[in-house]
Amino acid sequence: MFTGLESRVALVTGGASGIGYGVAEALLAEGAKVVIGDLNEQALDRAAAALNSSDLLPLHLDVTSNDSIRQAVKSCVEKFGGLDTLVNSAGIIEFVPLEEIVEDNWRRVIDIDLTGVFLCCQAAAPFLRRSGRGRVVTISSDAGKIGVPLLSSYCAAKFGVIGFSKAIAGELAPHGVTVNCVCPGGVTATQMGEQVLNWLSAKTGRSRDELLSERAKNVPLGRMQTTADVVGGVLFLISDAASYITGEALNIDGGGLGTTRIRGL
Repeated sequence: MFTGLESRVALVTGGASGIGYGVAEALLAEGAKVVIGDLNEQALDRAAAALNSSDLLPLHLDVTSNDSIRQAVKSCVEKFGGLDTLVNSAGIIEFVPLEEIVEDNWRRVIDIDLTGVFLCCQAAAPFLRRSGRGRVVTISSDAGKIGVPLLSSYCAAKFGVIGFSKAIAGELAPHGVTVNCVCPGGVTATQMGEQVLNWLSAKTGRSRDELLSERAKNVPLGRMQTTADVVGGVLFLISDAASYITGEALNIDGGGLGTTRIRGL
């Protein structure tokens, strides 16, 4: 699809499912060597069996643990001889009204969705610099650019991811490392997407099909996005074609943040 992917060595967090799995699968298809890290060991085993590649290293990874992250980076370097690509895809979401947020739950979202990105970038940075062509791509969200009611912890984390990425993009640029985010809208065919749909269905009493149809009507391009839509954006930012792009947060949402749709047209 893009040039420069075949020689990549990538660590993909949250790589056992959803967008992370899609990115790992696409990178392997392009000839890259890939480490998928995930907290869910059963999902990790299923992903490893499905991907079935000698260029794949599945690892148990807790992105809230500095020790776990540094061990994953070390294992990647030992197995494949280096590390030049980091895709931060691990994340969780919670729908909670402000007055009902429990501090421990707030910290859990921030720890996984924001602090985990910081820890992974910090651990990978020496190897990304050494490669001379490092890439960091983090999965943020449209909720990293607009406030969404009942998602205050998730919004705080995803806004933070974009700001953090822009800051370190400036630090790492002199070493040939680019740092970017992608900001999907609602991807339904993921664990998080299912969680959102189930929550909305329970709150509104409407069926999944009704909710999906209504949401698609509000997307200027007229359809819900797929995992493949997001994966394409991630691969572009990793590829040689994006070597002069850094510090950006790319919307992948069918025009949701950038324009609007006139009903009936």
